[in-house]
Amino acid sequence: MPLLSQACNIPPAEDKEIIHFSSKQETKARFLLAIGTSIQRGLVIYICFFKGADEDLVPKIVDTLLNVKLSENENSEFVSVLDLPGDVLIIPQATLGGKPKGRRMQYHANIEKEKGLELYSQFVALCEKELATNAKCLEAGVLVKHGTYGNRQVLKLDTNGPYTHLIEF
Repeated sequence: MPLLSQACNIPPAEDKEIIHFSSKQETKARFLLAIGTSIQRGLVIYICFFKGADEDLVPKIVDTLLNVKLSENENSEFVSVLDLPGDVLIIPQATLGGKPKGRRMQYHANIEKEKGLELYSQFVALCEKELATNAKCLEAGVLVKHGTYGNRQVLKLDTNGPYTHLIEF
């Protein structure tokens, strides 16, 4: 199952809209109502589940992504999003499972939509739980925000990258 993660590390900004060490990021999902969300400095995770993925895999994914040292702190040391502490934005991205066939993309390796929604919901809930039980994250008031599974996502991302990693489980 591929995952793309993006650590967003921008030096402190003078703009009052942007908080310490922040980068402004937004995802706007198309719901019945137009709802948008944004995070401050943190980790953006694009996730796609392949056939064969199950509930046992989700805790391993969450542990890896929240503890891998991708973010640079004020001392230019690499730390995890939990140690930063930083927000987490989760975006379901079925197109990560695509393979080109001729001049078209096919998504036959992706998990069935209902099972994918189940795993995605478990993934989001576990990320929320991990940040809520981490003292640094709790003190800093960091958030987990997420897009909606199965809907089109419109994304605007400001980062100091490119700094994107593909992680497969």
